[in-house]
Amino acid sequence: MVDDTSDRSVTNTLSYQQLRNASKEAQIMRGTTERWPVSAAQMRGMALFLAAALCVPAARASGPVLLTSLREMGAFSNALASEQAPVVTEPSWLNVDSLIWVVGMLLIVVLVVGIWGWTQWLKVRRQTAVLTVHAEDDAASVRHGAQLEQRRSRILEDINSSRPLTELIEQITELVSFSTNAAFCWCDMADGSRAGECPEVVEPLRIVRRDIPASAGGSHGTLFAAIDPSIPPTPDEAAALETGIRLATLSIETRKLYKDLVYRSEFDLLTDIYNRFSFERYLEEHIAKAREEESIFGLVYIDLDEFKQVNDQYGHHVGDLYLQEVSTRMKRQLRSGDMLARLGGDEFAALVPVTGNRAVIEEIAQRLERSFDAPFAVEGHVLRGAASVGLALYPEDGSTGDSLLGAADAAMYVSKHTKRNRADKPGRLQASLFKTQS
Repeated sequence: MVDDTSDRSVTNTLSYQQLRNASKEAQIMRGTTERWPVSAAQMRGMALFLAAALCVPAARASGPVLLTSLREMGAFSNALASEQAPVVTEPSWLNVDSLIWVVGMLLIVVLVVGIWGWTQWLKVRRQTAVLTVHAEDDAASVRHGAQLEQRRSRILEDINSSRPLTELIEQITELVSFSTNAAFCWCDMADGSRAGECPEVVEPLRIVRRDIPASAGGSHGTLFAAIDPSIPPTPDEAAALETGIRLATLSIETRKLYKDLVYRSEFDLLTDIYNRFSFERYLEEHIAKAREEESIFGLVYIDLDEFKQVNDQYGHHVGDLYLQEVSTRMKRQLRSGDMLARLGGDEFAALVPVTGNRAVIEEIAQRLERSFDAPFAVEGHVLRGAASVGLALYPEDGSTGDSLLGAADAAMYVSKHTKRNRADKPGRLQASLFKTQS
């Protein structure tokens, strides 16, 4: 019995001690947190509830002991109620839950910012790729335009040079092919020639053709381009073909004009033989060659007798026709390597290269003089003409062009005066020349 009572006393003592500890904890919480105020009645009820809960194991004990415990609990509750009511406040934000919430929000913000940055990076990457493609296309277009301009400039330079027309047309076809991405491009000229690259089979390709117009009318030829049928016609294609046509027209007409200018500068337009300019140039070349090879050549000077009488009696038209007939007849007396030139008016000269001696030159000079023995039929008139001939031999009669021409001219005048001195009286020679025969 004593043991049971001591046990119950220990239990009550422990219960009371636990209540004191709970009170101290409540006071500590009052200093650290502020949540909501608690009234004295409420604190009294809480104390009784805790006392009843803690004293449940002692409920089986005797009534007096329980009553004593309840009295002590009531006194404790009254003591608690007599004290100032504690204020229980909300926990501080510096706790684990708040830190977890803050960290979670930061992670969400970081995730959102990362997703936004990733989308912006993708957008910038796509825009950069588009700008890169556009920049590459622009650069390729600039390079293509620069190459086209270089090709056009080279063609224009070659047009003004002495480059053959066939090579110029080939350059133009290459330009058109480069401009239109055509596999083949060629040009059929009006004279039947062809320049450029023509495919053996043209059926699977789209053939585009443009005539090359002439400024004086007509056509110089046709320009063709064989293009992949999958490539549709474009304005750039039409512009490239138009450029090729204009360059081809310019090339053909410029080359014809150039040939005409060269011909006019080297040939006599009336007689179609070399002029004085060409004769002097060839003479200097023959002198240089003969000096280097230590060879000789001859020069024959021809002057028509009484040519002024033809112009005075029959007019300049008949005189021009007479000069043409004389030139044709004298060319027939020369060899293939000899050169005949009209120095001006009624004066002619012939270069006879690679001669063995003076006898060869004299024999050619005699042939030229005898070529006037047969009468000339001109515009219904039969004219009997004559010519005086003089010759010079390099280097015997001169070592320069002027000295050779001077020596041959002097020999020609000696021959002309000899003919006049043989006549019975002055004017007989003139009367015997250029008689019209019916």
